Amino acid sequence: MDAIEHELIVSLTAFKKQTDTVLKEAKHRPITVLRGGKLAFYVMDPILYEAVMDDLADQAAYRKTIERLSDKSPLVEVDFDDL
Repeated sequence: MDAIEHELIVSLTAFKKQTDTVLKEAKHRPITVLRGGKLAFYVMDPILYEAVMDDLADQAAYRKTIERLSDKSPLVEVDFDDL
């Protein structure tokens, strides 16, 4: 098993034989699983997956907000005291 920066890289054989050990060693980091030296798939901890999905949702909301703000035609100026 090799650790490169933020992810753990293992062979498919090692992942199958030592799944619990690999998951513990990953410590919530992504795991890259290789088959024949080539990328087979990624394994992601549920906590990390939720964080990634939250970030993606936030990015989409951010882009939509910026897009709406750039279109000033529907904006209406309001006096704060009138609210």
